Amino acid sequence: MTSEVIVDVTSKDISIALLEDKKLVEYQREGRSAHFSVGNIYLAKVRKLMPGLNACFVNVGFERDAFLHYLDLGTRYHSQEKFLNLLGDGKRNISLDKLGKQPELDKDGSIQNTLKVGQEILVQIVKEPINTKGPRLTSEISFAGRFLVLIPFSEKISVSSKIKSGTERTRLKQLIQSIKPKGFGVIIRTVAENMRVAELDNEMRILLMRWENTVAKIKQAHREALKLPLLAYEETSRTVALLRDLFNPSYENIYVNDQGVYNEVRNYVALIAPQCKNIVKLYNGNVPIFDNFSVTKQIKTSLGRTVTYKHGAYLIIEQTEALHVVDVNSGNRSKSPEGQEVNALDVNLGAADELARQLRLRDMGGIIVVDFIDMNQPENRQKLYERMVENMKKDRARHSILPLSKFGLMQITRQRVRPVMDVNVEETCPTCGGTGKIKPSLLFTDSLETKIDFLVNKLGIKRFKLYVHPFVAAYINQGFYSVKRRWQLKYGLGVKVYANQGLAYLQYAFYDMKGNELLMKQQNDMK
Repeated sequence: MTSEVIVDVTSKDISIALLEDKKLVEYQREGRSAHFSVGNIYLAKVRKLMPGLNACFVNVGFERDAFLHYLDLGTRYHSQEKFLNLLGDGKRNISLDKLGKQPELDKDGSIQNTLKVGQEILVQIVKEPINTKGPRLTSEISFAGRFLVLIPFSEKISVSSKIKSGTERTRLKQLIQSIKPKGFGVIIRTVAENMRVAELDNEMRILLMRWENTVAKIKQAHREALKLPLLAYEETSRTVALLRDLFNPSYENIYVNDQGVYNEVRNYVALIAPQCKNIVKLYNGNVPIFDNFSVTKQIKTSLGRTVTYKHGAYLIIEQTEALHVVDVNSGNRSKSPEGQEVNALDVNLGAADELARQLRLRDMGGIIVVDFIDMNQPENRQKLYERMVENMKKDRARHSILPLSKFGLMQITRQRVRPVMDVNVEETCPTCGGTGKIKPSLLFTDSLETKIDFLVNKLGIKRFKLYVHPFVAAYINQGFYSVKRRWQLKYGLGVKVYANQGLAYLQYAFYDMKGNELLMKQQNDMK
């Protein structure tokens, strides 16, 4: 299996696509100005106590207060509380191992006896804002690396359960025990298996530096009486965070279309896997990067309400407030000569394959209910269940799958930390804005020429790129004496025309040679 990562960087957002055997399996998109990412650490204040929920609401700067449950304070909360009090008193050099042993948090305690309104607290986001809900918080602070997770105010060393070798587990525990400072706990991740001490020690130093920088920011906030909430630690960029969790030395290529992000990704890969740094490549093509690797088409075919798969069968995916519902349909598939039962099994097994991909691709979380085609034989129902379990082994998110119910429904729960990936694949006509009335389409190229004339003769921009729908691009470029050739003879060879699959029919976009969009749309374009 070949794996490739495609990173599309625009002025508004960063999109990341993971391809396995050229097939899209994961897609992430995040605004470049996005805040409240999972992993961010805030020094904040308690705004409201909720004794009935045994929880509180904390102001972290979001429009809705973040939610913190009593049990999410963590067993070592009193150690953190003492540490913050010492920082607030102006203590400069505070070592965690010198805090003294503090009592563990009572699991049966109450929020009103532990916290008070206006109290400072150090919290970390574990779940991003979803719909009408604010972020979900924890006070058990951690710093995640590729091989290790560093946990202040703890002494425990844990090893990933996926490392099965007893000898290797013992080796890793002893190794980490020898290099970790006192007052810190460590979780050893699966990818740390068989890693050398030098690599683990290097990452340990990086994680400790992040903690020290966080403490330095808190000290500065107290010293300068900065207004809270304070962003004490910001998680690495989405690109690097995804690579941290997904990176595999077997990746063949990582393509990036932005110089800055390319340098960032290359430096990170060189840090964690120096032998693989050359797989990071800068894409400089004129065709949009997602179009070049057939990602755009896969997004539009895979992220709609209806998803087709083999032999005409299809899935219908609906999202409600409480859960996701998936309906499996055989469509116009021809019936198997072996009977309805065999046909239903074949459709359901194909649906299980596609559904496992869809869960990763859309990052669907919470409760998922799947209505498979009815099957009467228990062995076939068991085959379907086992197929689904096998397909979900590739999924990094925590999940649970139940066998088919007597109604033919399969229930799946999947960890949800971010809003589901919702891509609107339906296109609104760019020229009428949904009114149903447009200018004569025959005059579209004349309208484009007017804008080209304005760019060249009025603004003095001689070199630029024009992106249009592939159908329109084919018309503009067709023939020896094409429309494009006429424009170049009239306005200069700096006029470049390219196809972009992300644009709707009769939609267009002008860019200068540095990649900056030239806003040429006028109000009368929509009339």
